[in-house]
Amino acid sequence: MTSIVGKRINGRTYYYLVESERVDGSPRIVSQRYLGSAADVAAALDGATGLPESTRHLAFGDVAAVWSTLERLQVRQVIEDVLTPRRAKIATYLVLAVLHRATAPDIPLEDWWKGAAAARFVRLRLPADAVRDEEFWRVTRRLTRGQLERIEDAVAARIPRESVTLAVDVPNFATYAESDTADATLAGLSALVTLDGAIPLVSRVYRRGGLGVEPFGVAVDRLGARQAGEVTVVFDTGQHAQLDLDSGLHFVGALPLADFPDLLARPASSRRPVDPGRFPGLTALEARTNVFGVQRRVVLTHSARLHAAQSRSFAQALSSATRQLDGLALALEAGTNRRPREQLLTDIARITRVRWVDRVLSARLTGSRPGELRLEHRIDEAARARLDEEFFGKQLLVTDHDWPVVDVVTAYRARYHLDSTVRMLNGSFVAAPAPRWDWSEHRMAVHSLVTVLATAVTHLMRREADRAGLDLSVRELLDQLAGIGETVLRYPSTGGRPRTRRVLTARDATQQRLFELFNLGACAP
Repeated sequence: MTSIVGKRINGRTYYYLVESERVDGSPRIVSQRYLGSAADVAAALDGATGLPESTRHLAFGDVAAVWSTLERLQVRQVIEDVLTPRRAKIATYLVLAVLHRATAPDIPLEDWWKGAAAARFVRLRLPADAVRDEEFWRVTRRLTRGQLERIEDAVAARIPRESVTLAVDVPNFATYAESDTADATLAGLSALVTLDGAIPLVSRVYRRGGLGVEPFGVAVDRLGARQAGEVTVVFDTGQHAQLDLDSGLHFVGALPLADFPDLLARPASSRRPVDPGRFPGLTALEARTNVFGVQRRVVLTHSARLHAAQSRSFAQALSSATRQLDGLALALEAGTNRRPREQLLTDIARITRVRWVDRVLSARLTGSRPGELRLEHRIDEAARARLDEEFFGKQLLVTDHDWPVVDVVTAYRARYHLDSTVRMLNGSFVAAPAPRWDWSEHRMAVHSLVTVLATAVTHLMRREADRAGLDLSVRELLDQLAGIGETVLRYPSTGGRPRTRRVLTARDATQQRLFELFNLGACAP
């Protein structure tokens, strides 16, 4: 039942829109909305609300969508259940940190909270001034590594997934430093992810470099023990040395193209489209060939998008190298060179020793004494054409699976999806606000858990958008959602409290579909 109720406050009457329901047989007020004084109500009915005296814009769409997903997965409740005795405050701060990392990783926690609409629909039961980075680290300081792993395991159990699990490695997970100029700790990430969506389930962070670095194969065994079912290892070029491919391990990996010239020479007509819907412009051929001494199944793919990108990159590198050689040649002709021949040969090798450039650009240095040295260079157009035909846009994958080609490609690309997202969430490096604290092993472990959970949530959202027909990367998805803002309009007081209205920004067709997909209406003002 809906009604308008007047309340006398300091001799004045203010009106509220009240929703009532019967609870246990008795009428109860379940919600109320402030309308203002009689003059406010009359002005609103007449449409004479006037101009607001101020406005404020808050982040809404991305925050509401991530929060909706966290609530659906019951992440806060899952964390509370893992911690014994229950620690509601720790669970609250961890969920808040995941929401912050997914939507605004580049700004401090307290600044993000002040500029987001989250306070309206995220019920923290915390004072506003307690939402600070320092308080987060204080509250989470006693979490053990075992508890962090159990939290990750419990959240993974809430993620809908198919039976196929992939093991991937991201060697450039994070660079921890106290400042831009301080010595840094390089960290890598090994993780088990879903085939569909590359959603991380469990992970293990390791230090790169130095003694005692854990090989990828050992990490796979450790992670596999935390998840039921078979694991397929995804490895990049050269990473197979850390794995025993003859041990019965399932795998999908990349091979160096130059080691298989016969496959590269096959004509484009031998390739077939993989899946125009999921991978437009991608073609592939299958074969069996000798890989590491064993006949194995290989898949040679060609991407039109990758081909175009590599062609542009190569053209820029070749142009840069020729300009440098032209400048060196002019200096030699002017007779101003005083450097010996050996030093010039070293410079020429440095200029041309760029990927693929040395295949098509040759340089010849004549003369023996400094004043007589001359430089000639030329581009082998036939070699350039062969490079474009045989290398650009191609990847060579090897696997022991009899999966369809589309699944082989999907598995291999999982690592790149994961790497792209964690780089977005972590930035080029993770700087500590020195001198207040530095990156201890414990802080790194907590940070990695928050990052992995934020990655899991955003990858799950991307998978849901993809199934709804929206082909968006994680970055594109969050950017679209972030474009749905909330504006707070503050109107002058008419004798009572100042009135405010909250409205959402206009949405285009894609944003409206995302609004409905992630049920943002439940968080709307």
